[in-house]
Amino acid sequence: MKRTVTIQDISCFGRCSLTAALPVISAMGVETAIIPTAVLSTHTGGFKGFTFCDLTDQIKPIYDHWKQLGLEFDSIYTGYLGSDEQIALVCEFIDIFGKNALKFIDPVMADNGKLYTGFGDDFPAKMAKLCAKADVIVPNLTEAAFLLGEKYPGDEYDEKYIRELLKRLCSLGSKSAVVTGVIYDSNHHGAVAYDSVSGEYCEYFAEHIDTSFHGTGDVFSSSLCGALTLGKSMYDSLRIAVDFTVSAIRDTRPEKDKYWYGVNFEQRLGDLAASCKG
Repeated sequence: MKRTVTIQDISCFGRCSLTAALPVISAMGVETAIIPTAVLSTHTGGFKGFTFCDLTDQIKPIYDHWKQLGLEFDSIYTGYLGSDEQIALVCEFIDIFGKNALKFIDPVMADNGKLYTGFGDDFPAKMAKLCAKADVIVPNLTEAAFLLGEKYPGDEYDEKYIRELLKRLCSLGSKSAVVTGVIYDSNHHGAVAYDSVSGEYCEYFAEHIDTSFHGTGDVFSSSLCGALTLGKSMYDSLRIAVDFTVSAIRDTRPEKDKYWYGVNFEQRLGDLAASCKG
């Protein structure tokens, strides 16, 4: 059985980060180890009065123990990292455990043209150093712009812009880059990838649903990482991840007044598992 480790925070309620990654990747038939960087009563988008417990001081003791056990991983998947110190610890973890592992970095830090609350202007440069260690990075358009120190394009982009953006992202050091949330027309929504080794692009688009839900990026990244860990091609991995995410959004539309709860991906885990066979 393939084994991944995902390093990010866990919200006890609200489908995002580890609360999404653990069930999604496990359903795909991949053993999923975790290093929680923090524990929150709920995620921070839409809920007030949440509790927060920082687990930065536990990251190194966990991986020191794993080193003693001689554990190995087929992939390393990082999500939201809340501080410079956590980024430094994850860089060290990758140096220790990443020799034979797919290094999958989701640089979670921004959306809609703005950094998330709590991140300073110097944070994207620190995240870029982590991305340099990756085999695959998966930013949205805002995160891509911040990683490169460029202006956020908003809706003003075309296929040529996305392709050139992907090349610039790979120049940070990763072998491949995937830009999520790409919309070329009002009917289709998907992701575009570039492999800097082969020079090839691939993309996959599905129905554009004009509704926003919290945590869709985590659902997409988790299923994409799971598919790549299983050895699927980039195109097949994009197809699996986009279709799974869109189906979860479609199922959640009747509850759009509670968009911050996340998408009802649980109902589609059986379909996800089936899509990974063969």
